[in-house]
Order: sequence, then structure tokens, then C-alpha cells
Amino acid sequence: MNVSSPPVFAENIIAVASGKGGVGKTWFSITLAHLFARAGRKTLLFDGDIGLANVDVQLGLTPVRDLAAVFNGQVTLKEAVTPYPEGKFDILAGRSGSTSMASLGLSRLQPVGAQLTELAREYDYVIIDLGAGIEQHVQYMSSLAKKIVVVIIDEPTSLTDAYAFIKLCISREQAPHLQIVVNQAASQKEGEKTYATISRATSSFLNFTPAMLGIIRKDNKVKDAIRQQSSLITTAPFTTAASDAATISIKLLRKE
Repeated sequence: MNVSSPPVFAENIIAVASGKGGVGKTWFSITLAHLFARAGRKTLLFDGDIGLANVDVQLGLTPVRDLAAVFNGQVTLKEAVTPYPEGKFDILAGRSGSTSMASLGLSRLQPVGAQLTELAREYDYVIIDLGAGIEQHVQYMSSLAKKIVVVIIDEPTSLTDAYAFIKLCISREQAPHLQIVVNQAASQKEGEKTYATISRATSSFLNFTPAMLGIIRKDNKVKDAIRQQSSLITTAPFTTAASDAATISIKLLRKE
């Protein structure tokens, strides 16, 4: 996909990427949306993991309408918005396990992207939970965001896939502002080491150093919240991971 001339992105859209699946990207997206909403910001969480969507599953929701209905022309993007009363933010749910959704071409993605940037005007923040990898739909959805948070963990595949994603992003004519979040860190010090690894690689081979946004320490309460199909900010708001995520959300809000 050629993203040298991407659609006009919205200033208030933040995309959350990972490169590799299984690093806690969706959990972080949900937690960030909840923290923004708790801070009084009107927030929309868009499940951009086309074909493998699970935001609604992690929150225990059964949306009446989802993105499949939008792509099929049955409803508009705005009509597919589902409120999440517990967190006081809205979601746009995807469709999990749909091969047709996973293989959507650019011609079908672009109209929905245009609707999303238009809908973003009604919110303080829109968070896009991107799919893993560097496929066409991931690249396109990420091109709608001015800011991209790349979530990594201390595993070789996470670091190499994140590197590949960053390389594609900075090759665009309108490169986004990229920041790193280290998730599931054994400690603050270990998280800093993980960030240093990706930073060295991008600095040496891409002549680019992504900013460090924050470190989230490993916390068993995260798994408990996912099993309970609820937000960590609801189930354990004062635990280690919630505190670390809150610090990150404050940093983002300060940049308003």
C-alpha cells in the first residue's frame, strides 16, 4: 500500500499499534479510553483490528451494530457507535473471525476512514486499536492518526515487528508522532532496557528515535480484569498497571 499521500488525519486521533499480537495492545487501548473518559474527555474507542476484533469481548458487550454493518452499507459509522456506560466512553466494535473483514481492500476502507475523521470532531479523543502486523488495513488505519503509541514487550518478535511498523510509518510524507509504551515489564529498570533496545535499532538503522511514553509493570490484576470482561480501571483502579497507565494518560493529556 502506498501511504505517501494518506488521508487528512485528525489531530485528536491516537492509534495504538504493536507490530506483534499478544502484547496487551487492546487492553492498553481500553484502559487509555477509560482513563481519558474519567478525566472528563469525551472518548471513542475504535476497534481497528479488522477480522480479529475483541474490544467488545474484553468489555463483555454485545453490540447491536458493528463495523461489518458499516462496511456492508447497512448503517453509518455514527449509527454503529455503542456506549460503554461502565467506562463512560463509546466504542465502535469490529467483527471477530470474519475473513471477509480481514481482506478488505483500500477502496472499502477509505470511505470508513473518511467517516471516522468526520466523527472525530464530535469527540475530544478517538483511540484506534490497530490490528497487529503491517498489513494494508493496519497501515491505512494508522495513517488516520497524528499520534501513534507503539506497545512493545521484552520479546525478540515484539521488538522486530515493532521496528518494521516504525520503519513504514516514518517513510510516509506525513510521518506521525511515534511514542513507545513498554508493557508487562518486570520492573521499571527492565522496561527502560527494553526501550533502549528498540531505540538503538531505530537510531542505528533508521536514523530515528521514538520517544518513550511510559512503562507498565507486570500485574496479575490485568489478567483478572480481562477474565471478568471488565476494565482494569473498574476492577482494580489502584493496582500497579492501572497506576502506570494513568501516568501515561496524564502525559498525553498534558500535551493538549
